[in-house]
Amino acid sequence: MARKKDVDLTIIDPATGQEVLGGAVTNLWNIFLRIIAVFAASGLSVIGAGAVVGISTLTAVTMAGLLGVATVVERLARAFLDDGKMSAEVINQAFAKVDKKSGE
Repeated sequence: MARKKDVDLTIIDPATGQEVLGGAVTNLWNIFLRIIAVFAASGLSVIGAGAVVGISTLTAVTMAGLLGVATVVERLARAFLDDGKMSAEVINQAFAKVDKKSGE
């Protein structure tokens, strides 16, 4: 019996030959969890900065997190408008803009 981590949910789109993450539900779940991670990473990076300029910590974290999420959602929306498809490559490119370590 295969363990969950051994199961490959990757699917190749026959029309384009691009890798998709495993169907619509898997793509949505992946995007949702990564958006939460973007919010956390963006928000936590400004905890001290809000205090310096007189903004409450909660407001600073919320604003930074929402800005990171808005950036990703905009890129995903623009990519989807192009061809109506969401490949793994398109999703990764959308998140790469807010992931500072993706170029390493």
